[in-house]
Amino acid sequence: MMKLDIQMFAVPFRKVSKTRKRMRRSHNAMEIPGMAKCPSCGEMITPHRVCPNCGTYKGKKVVETKDAE
Repeated sequence: MMKLDIQMFAVPFRKVSKTRKRMRRSHNAMEIPGMAKCPSCGEMITPHRVCPNCGTYKGKKVVETKDAE
């Protein structure tokens, strides 16, 4: 097998401008997570999670919290 000193890499034809680079990355920004109000205590929580304040999920007590003691 013959060894060649030619590098076969993909090289861009032109420099990508700042505007085009930023347009491509525009959807990579951080998003604020959706929040819901806990029905039992009114604290703002992420949906479908146990409330860290009161320990309830879907109206049922599932986790014992330090505040309840």
